[in-house]
Amino acid sequence: MAHDSSPVVAAFDLDGTLTEGGSVVSWLRHVGGTPRVLRSVLARLLPLAVGAVASGTRADTAKESLFRAVLAGRPVDVVAAQSLDYAHDHVERYPRPHVIARLRWHLEQGHRVVIVSASPEIYVQRVAEILGAHHAIGTRLAVNEKGQLGGGYDGANCRGAEKFRRLHAWLKENDSVDGKVELYAYGNSRGDRRLLAAANHAYDCGKLGRFGALRKFERWR
Repeated sequence: MAHDSSPVVAAFDLDGTLTEGGSVVSWLRHVGGTPRVLRSVLARLLPLAVGAVASGTRADTAKESLFRAVLAGRPVDVVAAQSLDYAHDHVERYPRPHVIARLRWHLEQGHRVVIVSASPEIYVQRVAEILGAHHAIGTRLAVNEKGQLGGGYDGANCRGAEKFRRLHAWLKENDSVDGKVELYAYGNSRGDRRLLAAANHAYDCGKLGRFGALRKFERWR
């Protein structure tokens, strides 16, 4: 249990929590072009569909395969610049105002705020900067010695247990550990369950809770 003097950290998922819907495919279209993304999705339609239903390693593998098809060989500095434009557009067009207001409330209280997402960190970082969050954690993409994206992950897809592991590592780096932090967590899907289960205050901010994925957590509006 956290103590009264413990630092307070608020961890927010991105897609379906701070913003409406998913962002990965629209980001890929922004940086790779719609025709290439559509061809790549159609070529992987079955594994992507199975991954969406089954989740777990099948979803991770299908997502990584799509990234390789669209991103391999792209200069990381170019994609980073495109991602900044994308992040501004995405937050402006698809905000969830009541959840963003909650993030800002945490900032006003002096709490540490971090966005923890399975989406690529290359644009999750930009969203965090736009919203004023202190840190961003997302799926890292591998970069080769030429400064090009390979399309594969650098590490694991940041979902499920990996979300909690990455947040825990960040807390340790900032001289905080689970027992010394009062943790608020906000999510919307089964990929957030491990993170929410570790929090002192856990909130379901989405719509998937009706399927049972987040039923035990308090509903956020």
